[in-house]
Amino acid sequence: MTDFEFHCDRISHTFMNRAGAVRAIDGITLSARVGEFVCIVGPSGCGKSTLLRIIAELLPPTEGAVIFGRAGDHGRHRTGLVFQDHGVFPWMTVLDNVALGLELQGVDRPEREERARQFIAQAGLDEFESSYPAELSVGMRQRVGVARAFASDVQLLLMDEPFGSLDAQTKRAMQRDLLGLWKEAKRTVVYVTHDVEEALTLGDRVVVLSQRPARIVEEINLINDEEGVKWIFSFLSADRKKTYCLYEAPNPEAIRAAARRNNVPADVIIEVGGEIGPNMFA
Repeated sequence: MTDFEFHCDRISHTFMNRAGAVRAIDGITLSARVGEFVCIVGPSGCGKSTLLRIIAELLPPTEGAVIFGRAGDHGRHRTGLVFQDHGVFPWMTVLDNVALGLELQGVDRPEREERARQFIAQAGLDEFESSYPAELSVGMRQRVGVARAFASDVQLLLMDEPFGSLDAQTKRAMQRDLLGLWKEAKRTVVYVTHDVEEALTLGDRVVVLSQRPARIVEEINLINDEEGVKWIFSFLSADRKKTYCLYEAPNPEAIRAAARRNNVPADVIIEVGGEIGPNMFA
């Protein structure tokens, strides 16, 4: 089985408006491995959502192509979408909303409800499976949308700023829930955001786009250690010596243990400071 989920081969997109032709994306080449969590960041209006729609096959590229590494049922790649608007149906209960994708795939009721309940529980909504969206908070409705996407047995999950409208505390909780679902379900995720901190928190890899027309200006690889330590992998510009910038860790002992496991010398660990964060993409 191939190890890549999709490959964007020099894709570009131009659309027309009243002023004429507008180049939204210019020659992007991007791949995602099976099971990878890729975050795409960039300024507002740069073409992030356009890129996501092209990967979802909702919009054809003007130039280039998207190649998928593995086929789903009937030869078609199974892709799920989650937007900032949660998209839950108000006349359906939480259980019916989460099971909807499986119902559309022809899964019989007992099986789809059993599978839906697994993801409802993982999203922390098991006490609300009989509730309707109007009875839930905004954050809980977004959890329903995310659980539905994972329960639908998709290969690739595309998320377009799904937590952008949430308050900071709810957003952080949703990020934890999303990572828990991703680790359990082992799906490939492409997550669009303009929040650099969110991208570094969630992603295995962060792809940074320029102003429109969107081009890739930086790719940042992250290492997630089993003890909860996250490294930002980069290079020193002078001699290209490998450097590991410490982004997140529960305690100093976890850092030392993670360094030993990953063969990271202490003298190349840099604690995240002013040079690593939103300003590095300015």
